[in-house]
Parts: sequence; structure tokens; C-alpha cells
Amino acid sequence: MGTRHAIKSTATGVFMATVLLLGLMLGITKARAKSSNTQNSTKAHELSWNFDKVPVGKIPEGWRVEATNLRGGPMETWKVIKDTTAPSGDHVLAMTSPNHTYPGTFNLCWTNKVAFLDGEIRVRFKANKGRIDQGGGVIWRAQDKDNYYIARFNPLEDNFCLYYVRHGRRRLLTSTRVKLPAKKWHTMKIIQRGNHFEAFLNGKKYLEGKNNLFKKAGGVGLWTKSDAVTSFDDFSVKILKP
Repeated sequence: MGTRHAIKSTATGVFMATVLLLGLMLGITKARAKSSNTQNSTKAHELSWNFDKVPVGKIPEGWRVEATNLRGGPMETWKVIKDTTAPSGDHVLAMTSPNHTYPGTFNLCWTNKVAFLDGEIRVRFKANKGRIDQGGGVIWRAQDKDNYYIARFNPLEDNFCLYYVRHGRRRLLTSTRVKLPAKKWHTMKIIQRGNHFEAFLNGKKYLEGKNNLFKKAGGVGLWTKSDAVTSFDDFSVKILKP
């Protein structure tokens, strides 16, 4: 009887240990699933413009042409033009004429119909010409024409820079040397999460840093400086929503 009782007790102990182990494993699985669901609860809303449905000579609906520090002439000209070299379709949005002579003017074509805080911005661009400046880039979290973040590439200077513009005054956040040919299409991408940003050219990350100046969502758009005549295509904005 003592032996049978001992065997029965041992079997019961093994059974209980197995039940506890299975319960623990089930709990871990549920916790992991809950954690995964929490991580995947952030949704992205994506908008894109390839400009092919915008008539030649116009700009996209809801966009506006403005300038920071406009002096020495009227507003610059932005419009959709035909370009057989375009990455998609044959329509691109371009700054075609500066119309002014001040080298410190920033040319903007942007929209405040998009409220961008965190997410990803991507555009293809081609530097066509410019004696003082060439190239250009994107703006985001734009509060108005005088307050925004901006990333730009300039093939005349062989550099990729990220700035903020506050009350019309530009301040450098970070930069690096990059050599890319003008009159060729390149891709720029910006990733923003809170106060942290990353900037890419043609799929390679060149810039990274933090800044706390603009904490509110703002508009997005395109930017050139001075006489930089530049074309843009396939502009897309992915907005992360909690």
C-alpha cells in the first residue's frame, strides 16, 4: 500500500506540474499576442500625388504657392509640366521660374490640407538648372510659410542638409557631403517619429538627429531656394496614427 500510495502521489505531482507548465506557456503566448496587437495598433494613412491627373500649367488642388523671404520681384512660378523622363507618367510638378532676384528666397509649393506629425515622406526630384542654387527638397510640420522643417539636396554644393525655418530664418540641424549628378532623378525620404528624424537619398540613410522645435502637426510640400529650377514627381506622405 505504501508503494502504491507513493506512485499515486508521484503521478499526481507530475500531472499538476504539467498543468502548471501548460498554464504558464499559455499565459506567455497570450501576453506575446497582446503585445503584438498593441504594437500593430498604430495605423498608417497614406496619400500620394504623381501629378498625372493635374492639368499642365496647374498645381494640385488644395496646394498653394508661397515664398519665405520674398524680395526682388514677384512670386515664383510652380506648375505641372510634361516630362518624358518622369519616373511615372509624363507629368511632374516643377518650380519653373524664380521671377525674383533675391538669393535668400525660399520657394514653396505646399498644402496645409495634410496634418503631418509622425510618419514618412518620399519624393523623386531632378535638379534642372540654377546659377546660385540647384536641387531642393521637402518641408513638413509646416505651420505656415515661415515655420517648418526642411530637407534638401544641392548638387552645386554636393551636400544634403536638414534645417528648420523659424520666423523666416533658417538654421542648420545637420548635414553631410553627398555627390549626386544634376539633371537625373533621385529619391528623397524623411522619417519622423516624435523629435527624432532620419533622412535618406536613393535608399541610403545619410542624416539622423533630434529637434523639439515643432511639436504640432503641420502641412507638407516642396521647396527650392533662390533660382533653383527643380522638378518633382511621386510625392507621398504616410501619416502614422496611434
